[in-house]
Amino acid sequence: MRYLKDSKVSITVLAIILLWIKTYIVYKTSFEINIENWRQELILFINPLSFLMFILGLSLLMKEKIRNRYILITSFLISTVLFANVVFYRFFNDFLTLPVLMQTSNMSDLGSSAGELIHFRDLAYFIDFFILLLAIKFKPAFLENRSYGKVGKRVFFLVAIAISFANLGLAETERPQLLTRTFDREMLVKNIGTYNYHLYDLFLQSKSSAQRALADGSELVDIENYIRANYKKPDEEMFGIAKGKNVILISMESTQSFVINNTVNGEEITPFLNDFIKESYYFENFYHQTGQGKTSDSEFLVDNSLYPLGRGAVFFTHSGNEFEASPSILSENGYFTATLHANNKSFWNRDIMYDSLGYERFYEINDYDVNEENSVGWGLKDDDFFQQSIQHLKEMPQPYYAKFITLTNHFPFELDEEDKMVQPYTSNSKTLNNYFPTVRYQDEALKNFIQSLKDEGIYENSIIILYGDHYGISENHNRAMGEYLGEEVTPFVSAQLQRVPLIIHIPGHKGKTISTVSGQIDLKPTILHLLGIDTKRDFNFGSDLFSKDKMEFIVLRDGSFITKDHVYTRETCYDKNTGEVTDGSGCEPYYEKAKYELEYSDKIIYGDLLRFYENLATDESQ
Repeated sequence: MRYLKDSKVSITVLAIILLWIKTYIVYKTSFEINIENWRQELILFINPLSFLMFILGLSLLMKEKIRNRYILITSFLISTVLFANVVFYRFFNDFLTLPVLMQTSNMSDLGSSAGELIHFRDLAYFIDFFILLLAIKFKPAFLENRSYGKVGKRVFFLVAIAISFANLGLAETERPQLLTRTFDREMLVKNIGTYNYHLYDLFLQSKSSAQRALADGSELVDIENYIRANYKKPDEEMFGIAKGKNVILISMESTQSFVINNTVNGEEITPFLNDFIKESYYFENFYHQTGQGKTSDSEFLVDNSLYPLGRGAVFFTHSGNEFEASPSILSENGYFTATLHANNKSFWNRDIMYDSLGYERFYEINDYDVNEENSVGWGLKDDDFFQQSIQHLKEMPQPYYAKFITLTNHFPFELDEEDKMVQPYTSNSKTLNNYFPTVRYQDEALKNFIQSLKDEGIYENSIIILYGDHYGISENHNRAMGEYLGEEVTPFVSAQLQRVPLIIHIPGHKGKTISTVSGQIDLKPTILHLLGIDTKRDFNFGSDLFSKDKMEFIVLRDGSFITKDHVYTRETCYDKNTGEVTDGSGCEPYYEKAKYELEYSDKIIYGDLLRFYENLATDESQ
């Protein structure tokens, strides 16, 4: 009893224990990390410890005054990193990466979205810092301030090293080749911890920066062979069917397929789209394939038929690359190419990236009359955006390729009362509740826009393509989503919820619903083929949606994939008809293909390999 009464703890050990326990609590309460057995729980519990011992253990090499200051500053910074991940996870259901942190030019535009994600109670994430501050200031009797000898310091760091190796050993047992699955950030955090994950992410960023400098184009040969082997001939009846017509491409913000032909509170959510589908080609098994770049990723996919990166956004990290994007190809074929988005031109680095993609004109916020009366949430309301854009279309040389990026149906889904045509849903999720009125508003804005196109004589000479850019409701709202759908949102259901609408309207064509499994990566070759432009020599990972040979297979950015009969997600194979787990044999033939597609696309982007393509083509012709 006397020993316990006289025992003391150093400020360094106290800081480590507080941060360790806090991190584990955050893992369990703020992240949805799937734990399958006691070994995984043990790994999750110990994985912050070695990092904290190394970083805070450096204070043992310092004098008392400097030591206390170092502990306070370091604890605050580590807590800030952890909290930043919590806030990011609340909406994106993902962990931060270094490329995302470098997207500082976006921060000033986040506005209401950030306010919706941060709460006063979040001060609790810094409770350990406040405890340390009070402990250092008032120096309670249980704190010890003596310096450790050389032997004590060596023992301390040897224990840290031993814990680190034990952590890695257990992790490798549970998840072989862990560090090669860099697209699965949940797996990395679960096994090596948030802090070590960020160190590994720093290593990956350094590695990717070196890839361009070391690239020589030789890797392009294998990639080209793979793409040529998977090329699918276009349907002869559809090839060139819209030659010479304008292309109006509309990105529908945060629009998922579950709202199509569906109701909320007894009212249709998308009455216009439901009717428009009847006179258009509607692809009901069309998936978004975006990563952390969200809307910018969907733009990249649609224009390039390349996959986005697993970390950050290509629009930021590789805007100086050479691409063979649709706008550039169309410009060479007599099209005027433009993109219209009533937001700051620098948001998502669009002003730089659009030049790289070959757009001739970017209509941005300064090309629109934007004021408080016609704005909500992220900016200009969709209806005003479309109506003001009509004049821009009338001024464009024909034929043109015009891409529209909508805004109103964006998290946190704000809408003025006079614009609400359906009432919010009632659940425990404010996000899901408010989602339905903004989708309904977007639908009405699209209806008015299509009518204006008819009134101005634009409609009959244009093909109109509408697609959802990415999910609107993340997995953080699964409980409310399950309530709305009337079923539990399992990983299988979650993968199916990544379907977004794709509607292709061609004047004079009857409506048709197509069930082929497809994704955003397929849009570039599809559009070019409709316009009569050959893509046999292009670097497209997608294929023509109308091709009779189209393979029913699509890869999501997280490594999941979908085929005609199966869904593979979270390392589990599901039967598509029943939603039940299978033995995996149905998914096995596609594992390598999914891996190669993502790896090959990443190599093209990281190495900027398309800059070598002209030389490669010249060498082959000689």
